[in-house]
Amino acid sequence: MTRLPFDSLYRHGFARVAVAVPAVRVADPAYNAEQTLALARQGAAEGAVLTVFPELGLSSYTADDLFHQDALALAVEQAVARIVEESANIDSVLVIGAPVRTQGRLFNCAIVIRHGRVLGAVPKSYLPNYREFYEKRQFAAARENLDDHITIAGQRAPFGADLLFPATNLEGFVFHAEICEDGWVPLPPSGFAALAGATVLVNLSASNIVVGKADYRRQLCASHSARYIAAYLYSAAGHGESTTDMAWDGQALVCENGEVLAESDRFADHAQLMTADIDLHRLAADRLRMTSFADNVHDHRERLARMRRIEIELPIPAGEVPLRREIPRFPYVPANPAVRNERCAEVHHIQVAGLATRLAATGSEKVVIGVSGGLDSTVALIVAVKTMDRLGLPRSNVLAYTMPGFATGARTRSDAHRLMAALGVSAHEIDIRPSATQMLRDLNHPAADGVPQYDVTYENVQAGERTSHLFRLANQQHALVIGTGDLSELALGWCTFGVGDHMAHYSVNASVPKTLIKYLIAWSVDTSGLGAEADDVLTSILATEISPELIPSDDGAADGDSDQPGQSSEATVGPYELQDFHLYYLLRFGYLPSRIAYLARHAWADRTAGRWPELVPEADRHEYDLPTIKHWLAEFLRRFVQTSQFKRSTLPNAPKVGSGGSLSPRGDWRAPSDAVATAWLDELERNVPDR
Repeated sequence: MTRLPFDSLYRHGFARVAVAVPAVRVADPAYNAEQTLALARQGAAEGAVLTVFPELGLSSYTADDLFHQDALALAVEQAVARIVEESANIDSVLVIGAPVRTQGRLFNCAIVIRHGRVLGAVPKSYLPNYREFYEKRQFAAARENLDDHITIAGQRAPFGADLLFPATNLEGFVFHAEICEDGWVPLPPSGFAALAGATVLVNLSASNIVVGKADYRRQLCASHSARYIAAYLYSAAGHGESTTDMAWDGQALVCENGEVLAESDRFADHAQLMTADIDLHRLAADRLRMTSFADNVHDHRERLARMRRIEIELPIPAGEVPLRREIPRFPYVPANPAVRNERCAEVHHIQVAGLATRLAATGSEKVVIGVSGGLDSTVALIVAVKTMDRLGLPRSNVLAYTMPGFATGARTRSDAHRLMAALGVSAHEIDIRPSATQMLRDLNHPAADGVPQYDVTYENVQAGERTSHLFRLANQQHALVIGTGDLSELALGWCTFGVGDHMAHYSVNASVPKTLIKYLIAWSVDTSGLGAEADDVLTSILATEISPELIPSDDGAADGDSDQPGQSSEATVGPYELQDFHLYYLLRFGYLPSRIAYLARHAWADRTAGRWPELVPEADRHEYDLPTIKHWLAEFLRRFVQTSQFKRSTLPNAPKVGSGGSLSPRGDWRAPSDAVATAWLDELERNVPDR
């Protein structure tokens, strides 16, 4: 296959599909074929490799006993033949609905057409014969079929509900068709098709509308796509069907792994075509990791082995096909405020429940925590306070210490004291500068004598002193040390081995990414009832630049009196918002670096695209071009794969809070500490252009 340009969605494992809702006339196949062809051409023009139409769309679903009239049957045959002929000039696979006479029976079928060829026909398996439905009066079910091939439009084609259509030129694209009621039964044909390898499940439907049914359809399609780890394409009959006894809303849906990607306007009085870009690589990644999916395949292997595969070459456009799908810039942070608040509440409650259980298990009633006035220790302190509230213990059992060092800023020091006072914990300060100076002197380090040599030793002496104090205080007070380091820092190795952002008796933030930490604090301001003074200091902390505060700034001596940090974490390890994006797609799905770069550029190249969470002020809404993304992704890969795993291999216990993953060696992530990142970096360099 010709190598596609970097900007083609098909190069990166996406596929554009279309779901059509044409206007119809009852029992007028010639008119219906004309409408079908118009939408088919539109789908092809928009780059869709597959276009799906409603059940019995060529005849209309509401023809009733007219289905047994020879005139209608002949008109349907002519309409099918016309679509087959004209499809030779339409670059999209078409799945149309039509009644098919064969073997002395009438079958309700999905007919698959590609470039002038009939590739197969799928009869409906389950015919509803209850309430307003009376399909068994006109049609035979798939189980009554006696032949595995039939003739359609003068072509001999496979026939049956056991057909799969794998693409030969797009890895992971395998589609299967079922019809309306088939998707409503306890064990739908699409379920077995998914186990047999189908990733794109198609449902041609009529489905009249009654109150509440649209919501149920939406839930049904979304849940099917989630259960089968697949895309689910659903097209229901719309304008023009007979309203003698029923009404029609033309609901069309494209769902993927539980998410609704696209939905039509219901009750439209015109034809509609919905397109969506489905992510085949994501589906493959989830199926690969879900071992129970493979076990389920094994349990049904005899039935699955009988399914027939009809290979198909998809009409993939050769040029650039820009991705239309929205890729969230903040995969760990929902843009919708209501959903985000639910997420924050759930994360907070998991953190509190984890710490409460650990305290009960150890018989401890006190915790020790270092409070820096920064984001991570703030979230951990709130969790500790709420845990004491939950256990009915006094907040004074939270033994909080701020420990200023050589580069502690006036603002963060003040915020730490204000926060401890506002939350009612036992507040203390230990100045670590004397003990840190003594250690530097013991090491013959020039900084002990005032020489400004701000190297890693200088930094880690301070971090180590803080942690040493915390653990000895915990011994003294019969308490547990609470770890504060977050998921992003652990991924980047931006923590000091064996000290507070790495080591503790129990950590609460270890699977919370930096981009979510801010929103947990904002959520606490909005919902936790911590008081006006606490809310005021939390707001100040949210506006503080992220810094380890281990190196003095230029405007202050090495005595902690500066209000400007001398270090910026993001200047060293990269923007957290971008590195969290990279982390999510590498940890959650294991994507190629080039695919991650493609997704990142799509998400971040235009600051006006998509939605921004409210906490990101206008001035901080960044654009990242491809060279910038490539640079920071390379930095992330070096740190994550090669240089920092040894720190993660010795992590303390911490609760997993999100499906995005954790880095615990006992949980989501087990990796060797001496791996090299060459394969990842080489793939990035080879396949991502420099502009």
